[in-house]
Amino acid sequence: MAASMCDVFSFCVGVAGQARSAVEVRFVSSAKGKGLFATQLIRKGETIFVERPLVAAQFLWNALYRYRACDHCLRALEKAEENAQRLTGKPGQVLPHPELCTVRKDLHQNCPHCQVMYCSAECQLAAAEQYHRVLCPGPSQDDPLHPLNKLQEAWRSIHYPPETASIMLMARMVATVKQAKDKDRWIRLFSQFCNKTANEEEEIVHKLLGDKFKGQLEFLRKLFTEALYEEALSQWFTPDGFRSLFALVGTNGQGIGTSSLSQWVHACDALELKPQDREQLDAFIDQLYKDIEAGNHSCVPNAETSFPENNFLLHVTALEDIKPGEEICISYLDCCQRERSRHSRHKILRENYLFVCSCPKCLAEADEPNVTSEEEEEEEEEGEPEDAELGDEMTDV
Repeated sequence: MAASMCDVFSFCVGVAGQARSAVEVRFVSSAKGKGLFATQLIRKGETIFVERPLVAAQFLWNALYRYRACDHCLRALEKAEENAQRLTGKPGQVLPHPELCTVRKDLHQNCPHCQVMYCSAECQLAAAEQYHRVLCPGPSQDDPLHPLNKLQEAWRSIHYPPETASIMLMARMVATVKQAKDKDRWIRLFSQFCNKTANEEEEIVHKLLGDKFKGQLEFLRKLFTEALYEEALSQWFTPDGFRSLFALVGTNGQGIGTSSLSQWVHACDALELKPQDREQLDAFIDQLYKDIEAGNHSCVPNAETSFPENNFLLHVTALEDIKPGEEICISYLDCCQRERSRHSRHKILRENYLFVCSCPKCLAEADEPNVTSEEEEEEEEEGEPEDAELGDEMTDV
């Protein structure tokens, strides 16, 4: 099964780090908390602000499958050509214009104690100064009995792909406070995101962990406490406080994806070429998409993936009778996304997986206008739908 192009998903909680003077923070309501409001006209296409997350962490299943990303900023560590070779399953795949790849392997650094990788010395230093000194397992990186490894394995046994959060995001929040000289400042920063009622928090945790969430939450809380207890954050380790921490991540986290191949494609799009050379390059990229598409996505899947054995063994289960010679297809989209218009589905797949779907449903809807429905336009204007608060659900197995 071919991997997704968005194969370095992460989860982050952040605030505007380089906000423009064109916006200000105002209190909206007890339900919404604070919001950003324009203080002057912002033109279409203008960057409103650039956000640096307070903490970020790679999805744990994603990391288990060795998708290489900087452990701090999550920048892809494999070159575009390596990315293409892995995703197509073709070790000899060669990309034209290799100079357009932005990955600088000569700058990569690793932690000398646990060997996790960073894209630069700056990221290694930033991680060490903010949280990594607390979380570094040293030579116990692969020891299943290390408290952090037990916590991560428990999380994977509960939260299967498609991933929407990571327990290590919460671990890095605690580690940040542990290492901080001004602990109160970080506690205030994290606390400003908490504004949910107990019932709302339970609903969010339910979405993250499933029907047995109460027992699973307590199981995780005990492991989390064993690995990371901090007196200054003692409230976070109580049953109510731990639930609130989950709710904070569930409502304020943002799933992201990075791909060196995606960056290379964008750089190719910007090249000034002769018409014939442009046609050849576009044809090459289209074929590359098709090779990667061998992962067999369909907007009307006849199979689904699951992990029923509580380990990394993936099961593909038929959703309907599949006749001999019939292609087996899964979907990279969740149920809600599959019900959106063809244009919207293609937009999601193109941006996150770098291919255009040609499944029976998409072909049947080929004559539809290339615009989203009025309902989807309203959602895009008003913000993400409520379910999307849990983060981007598309991931890769």
